Amino acid sequence: MKISKNYVIILFYLFSSGAFAQNRPGTLSFSESSNYGKSIAVFGGSVSVIPESDSAKIIWKKYLGVTVTNFGVSGAGFSSLQGKSFQQQVDEAGVFDIYILWASTNDYTNHRDVGCYTDYTEFDGYDKNKLTTQAGGINYCIKKIYEINPRAIIYLFTSSKAFNDRGGYDPFYTQGLSQYVEIQKKVCELHGIPVLDQYSLGGYNIYNKNLYYKDPIHMNTTGYKKIGELQVSFLAFPW
Repeated sequence: MKISKNYVIILFYLFSSGAFAQNRPGTLSFSESSNYGKSIAVFGGSVSVIPESDSAKIIWKKYLGVTVTNFGVSGAGFSSLQGKSFQQQVDEAGVFDIYILWASTNDYTNHRDVGCYTDYTEFDGYDKNKLTTQAGGINYCIKKIYEINPRAIIYLFTSSKAFNDRGGYDPFYTQGLSQYVEIQKKVCELHGIPVLDQYSLGGYNIYNKNLYYKDPIHMNTTGYKKIGELQVSFLAFPW
């Protein structure tokens, strides 16, 4: 699901006009969000759980009054071959209002098969052999979450740019991370799952990476504050 121009306009307005603190005629405040005060479960790799990531979640809590439970594990990916995978994390989750699949770079850096958006779906009879692909893992997580909570709200945060090699940040590089991001979005489009494209909208590049990243893959506190502003606006009004 693509992010509309209206969403980008609202994002700019919320962070530039004081809409955080007060209601004004014709404006939206975070307290008006249908997600205000909800419980959130987060699944991911190290980018979703390192201490610096709390800088983003503090913003979620401050403006949306949410509670956050982390299931992420360093090294995890969507593929069943990748660490304590997202699949395993979802298996251990209970009932929450909102489930966030915060995509890592681990499937890419460990060369897991990106797969096809139809992997492990009704189209292939839920072929368990496809759970080793990134796409199959995402489809598994979505299916399992709805089995746990049929009323679940699911969002996906795409992988952010990485600077360990050219493929991690060049969207036109053959076999790069952008291909994994595109499959993440395709799977979610199939199921009507809103997506925050952190790869494209995060605003990170080779010129500012030293300001926002503590290493080639992980953001520092300043970087997480930056992405946290984007995330909280998406969570408030995920159009």
